[in-house]
Amino acid sequence: MRIIIGIPAFNEGKNIASILLKLKKISKDIIVCNDGSTDLTGNIAEELGANVIHHKKNLGYGAGIRSIFLKAQEMNADILITFDADGQHRIEDIDSVLKPMINNEADMIIGSRFLDKNNEIPKYREIGIKAITSITNSSIGKKLSDSQSGFRGYNKKILDSIVPSDSGMGVSTEILIKAAKKKFRIIEVPIVVSYEGDTSTHNPVSHGASVILSTMKFTSIERPLTFYGIPGITLFSIGLFFIVWTLQIFSETRQIITNITLIGTGSIMVGILLLMTGIILYTIVNVVREKRN
Repeated sequence: MRIIIGIPAFNEGKNIASILLKLKKISKDIIVCNDGSTDLTGNIAEELGANVIHHKKNLGYGAGIRSIFLKAQEMNADILITFDADGQHRIEDIDSVLKPMINNEADMIIGSRFLDKNNEIPKYREIGIKAITSITNSSIGKKLSDSQSGFRGYNKKILDSIVPSDSGMGVSTEILIKAAKKKFRIIEVPIVVSYEGDTSTHNPVSHGASVILSTMKFTSIERPLTFYGIPGITLFSIGLFFIVWTLQIFSETRQIITNITLIGTGSIMVGILLLMTGIILYTIVNVVREKRN
């Protein structure tokens, strides 16, 4: 069984050596995607024997994961473990991620930061991750605790059927949505993380915005009736309420309250627009899928 460890890295020169030296005890097959680093990340990884993919410029976390997926497929990996380069993950937890796949209990494993109650996660990260996970769960119909963990395991079925396309931080959500759609078995295992010094190079605000936008994009494509239909019906109902209220006031006073009328009319129009968008997109998506099949 060929187990490959993939590490997306951007300017991780101070961490990459110690991580690779430890990981080499787990697997000799290590892929490092040097995502346009301006430091010595790529050189250090090559000197330590990693299979290094060089991006000429920084393309984003998702682009790094895509390159690792494609390289793992090329190397005929049976299992791919993705591991962050910022020193937050423990090497010891790789066994926990590997075991369910080796025992054929799951196709995709997520190392969850929230299943181990001893983890001390910065509050702003915890709030952001849980909010994004809630959105993701509504898109895939599951109850995950950590949809954004970069510590994951993928078996050969996943690698052979999913190629990520999102170049940003939304790639984690994209892979989940695609895996859930294909009915792959997804489970979580507890992992321990360290935020000492908070070494992440990702801006939490831009990270969160990127993930939310990506989740909305993929949800709108995969479930257009839900994505557009629910807010459409809600706005239409609100608008109808205000119009009925306006008519009631008019019948009693012979006066039209402009503000209430505008709110009602506007809500109904936007609601109808969203409903039409959902129906049209649903039709287009299904036509495209039928042609592909």
